[in-house]
Amino acid sequence: MRILSVNVGLPVDAEWAGNLKRTAIDKRPVEGRVPVLVNGLGGDQRADMVAHGSPDQAVYAYAREDYDWWEPQLGRELRNGRFGENLTTSGVDLSRTLLGEKWRVGTAILEVTAPRIPCVVFRNWLDEQGWIKRFTAAARPGTYFRVIELGELGVGDEIEILSRPDNSVTIAEAFHAYHGDRDLMRRILSYPGHRWAWDRVAERVIKGETHR
Repeated sequence: MRILSVNVGLPVDAEWAGNLKRTAIDKRPVEGRVPVLVNGLGGDQRADMVAHGSPDQAVYAYAREDYDWWEPQLGRELRNGRFGENLTTSGVDLSRTLLGEKWRVGTAILEVTAPRIPCVVFRNWLDEQGWIKRFTAAARPGTYFRVIELGELGVGDEIEILSRPDNSVTIAEAFHAYHGDRDLMRRILSYPGHRWAWDRVAERVIKGETHR
């Protein structure tokens, strides 16, 4: 399990980028050691700090194996960073990571917090018909992390799993919970280490108001 690519990007103006008309989804691979800061990687920024500015979304990872699955589905090549991830991984099934799972990557420690939920900016960036529904149905969302310990990382660094909590749920299960699975959402709430944002989502899901 290792880091195949480290990707960063800065906000740019874009008419297709939702109401904000600004996005940093275009992440590009960089070489060398990259600092891991409280709110993300050095040299990387997010445009929509309301939707994506939480420390629980400091680092986003997507697996090269999932890109390889998508390429024949979409009929085109997908470079590392194309989905806007900071870390392109190799050799790890991100959908099976657990909420609260901790990784050491380089000298930094990261904690799994949530799956990626597709939005209109992601849809417009990929320019694929029905992309939000297709991405949701595939349930290969990638993984968000918060930074537990500052450090630095780079291409080729091994991923060391430091801990996997008991009574947690996988990223795939969390993704289904977000989209309306009440039983899975109750399991998230019963896990003592769940992040506060899940309480807000649970209010709607358990009442039957699923997110779209």
